[in-house]
Parts: sequence; structure tokens; C-alpha cells
Amino acid sequence: MANIENRKFITLDISGKNNLSWVLDVKLHLSAKKLRHTIDEDNAASNEEHATTLIFLRHHIDDGLKYEYLTVKNPLELWQNLNDRFEHLKAVVLPKALND
Repeated sequence: MANIENRKFITLDISGKNNLSWVLDVKLHLSAKKLRHTIDEDNAASNEEHATTLIFLRHHIDDGLKYEYLTVKNPLELWQNLNDRFEHLKAVVLPKALND
């Protein structure tokens, strides 16, 4: 239970149903921590910044996703893998939201 209290926002569901809000939350929190550049292409982040971001990302994803991407050691790679996995959901979620 303590683990849930330490999270800054809800974790990314393994189905990706909350992907859009999760992406926005992650970007906002990383910006606030001055770590947003760690998930950008060709960044010059330090090893410490990469580790901090990777810990943050892994802390905010479903356990199933955590185990699936266990060997990923770069936050940019994890970010891109998750984006590739759930990118198709934007086509489903956004048109519905625009029509509501």
C-alpha cells in the first residue's frame, strides 16, 4: 500500500487505456524535475539523469509492463517502446473525445 502512496499519478495500465493522460503526466513531472530532455532523441543526459528517469518511468507503469521491458536500461528506449506499443490508441481515443 505504501508503494501506491509514493506514486505521483496513476500507473500506465497494461492495456494502455490511460496512455494519453499518463503521457501528459509523465512529461509534466519530468519537466518539473528538469529531466524532460532524457526522453528526447539525441539527448546529452548524464548517467544519473538516465537512471533517475528510468526509475521514475518504471515506478509508474503496470507490473506486467515492468517485467516485459525489464532489460531496457535507457529511459528513451523505454519511452519509445511504450509509445510504439500504445500509439494506435490515439486513433481510437481522440476522435471519440472530440465528438463528446
